[in-house]
Amino acid sequence: LYNKNVYPPYAGGGGFIMNGALAKRLYKASETVELYPIDDVFLGMCLEVLKVSPVGHKGFKTFGIVKNKNSKMNKEPCFYRSMLVVHKLLPSELLQMWDLV
Repeated sequence: LYNKNVYPPYAGGGGFIMNGALAKRLYKASETVELYPIDDVFLGMCLEVLKVSPVGHKGFKTFGIVKNKNSKMNKEPCFYRSMLVVHKLLPSELLQMWDLV
């Protein structure tokens, strides 16, 4: 389905932050790109059209976090305070995380 050897850089998974002006430009770019079934990659394809590269941030844990369920650290707000997006947490764990923060 994809005619290149590698995907363009893209924002992975659970979330991303952008300003409103870029969102409008992405919408217009999306109308010029053939729809692709992987939404993250499709976003990267649209960013490529705009010549915009995503920038990583250490607060986005799109592959989850290493947790030791017996560690008190996981129950401390400081453990989570720098995280913006965390994948692979159960809904109850997300609620607990936000309560702590």
